[in-house]
Amino acid sequence: MKSSLPAFALVVLAAMISRPAIAQAQAEVLKPAHEFIDTFNKGDTKGAVAACAAAVAIVDEFAPFVWHGNGACATWMKDYDADAARRGITDGVVTLGIPLHVDVDGSRAYVVIPSTYAFKLKGKSVKETGSFFTFAMLKGPKGWRIVGWSWAKNVGPA
Repeated sequence: MKSSLPAFALVVLAAMISRPAIAQAQAEVLKPAHEFIDTFNKGDTKGAVAACAAAVAIVDEFAPFVWHGNGACATWMKDYDADAARRGITDGVVTLGIPLHVDVDGSRAYVVIPSTYAFKLKGKSVKETGSFFTFAMLKGPKGWRIVGWSWAKNVGPA
């Protein structure tokens, strides 16, 4: 009877070699999500919009709740600013946690990241903890870009 040890060793070796490649692919996919959040946190609308594809679909917690098509990322930013001003929200900062899912299939990816949104509401500190950012990504000539995202709010203790 032949030993399956050499075959097993090859499988383990292949897994060890592919892990860095998988980690690199995931890091590349996550880059636009971090660019979007980092620039959003700085109030840099142009930087946030640059992380998005030209046409994008967005679902968020404030009216009109959905944005889609060309320029939707920029329109969402404008509507976010207007909603924040109307409600007395300032100093909004999103913190991304460790991704729960980074699924890559060729030039498409699906990412789910636990997130926290901290802000001041009429001067009082508030945190939305236990929330989630879900991103759909597409790899094109300019690299990975956000083609869709949604925010799932879960208000936790401040």
